[in-house]
Amino acid sequence: MNFSERYGYKTARGAVQLDSIDNDLRTSLWNSLRLYIWNHVKYSPGHPIYSLSANNEEISDFCTDLWCDYFKKPLDDLDDDWEVAVEEIKEHFFSCKWYEVYDFIEFAIEKFPYSAKEEFVEAVNDVLQREVSAYRAVKGRIVKITDKVELDEIDAALDKAKGPVGTHLNRALELLSDRKSPDYRNSIKESISAVESLVSATVGAKGTLGQLIKQLEDEIELHPALVKVFGTLYGYTSDADGIRHALMDLPTLTFDDAKFLLVVCSAFVNFVQAKVDSTSSSKATTP
Repeated sequence: MNFSERYGYKTARGAVQLDSIDNDLRTSLWNSLRLYIWNHVKYSPGHPIYSLSANNEEISDFCTDLWCDYFKKPLDDLDDDWEVAVEEIKEHFFSCKWYEVYDFIEFAIEKFPYSAKEEFVEAVNDVLQREVSAYRAVKGRIVKITDKVELDEIDAALDKAKGPVGTHLNRALELLSDRKSPDYRNSIKESISAVESLVSATVGAKGTLGQLIKQLEDEIELHPALVKVFGTLYGYTSDADGIRHALMDLPTLTFDDAKFLLVVCSAFVNFVQAKVDSTSSSKATTP
């Protein structure tokens, strides 16, 4: 983990790959293509090369579709030597725009030439989660699971939060976006801890969010309906009588679980801070 990640100077946009693909993600997606498609090209007996025209009907059909429907190239340009063909595909894959990589993966899913299509999609999604991409393969399409508004909400909270609140939020993002060993369970705990710290500082008392939320209502004139919503959020993750233990005891917490809590808690921090600023401003101008 580098300096910017350890000390929270990396933004949510930098941690989650939304409008970009770094080399690790691109390479990992290519490796999935290699393992599930390219490596299954059969050697053609009697030919000095892997030939698309001999004993490779599946990959031949796939490449024909690729040249005609994806690259929009003349079939005359499709070399019968598989090694030459795959090098052309690889050159495109590693030089194209980030969104064209996802175009290619979508096409590969649609035209997948072998029987292990579900395994290929699962491998692609494993890569996308591990490399903290904002996208997943769903029903044959690459869809966005994290949008600009969510990332902006996190970044705004990280930018404004001070003291323990900022420390907890930074740690939640760090644990969520660690590409080698993400810790979603503790990321969730850090997100909730950020909210607890904020409420405690705002009302000037120690305690849990469940204990202090009513005091927050009086402090910043929080609407009772919102008090109920935020109290329910706390119960979702922390109340002994809620689902905390069921949630935290799940064998597999996902990126989506931790991201949801980080986005919601960041939005809560931004909302409360805005209310605190507004209340302070009103008191300062009241004679």
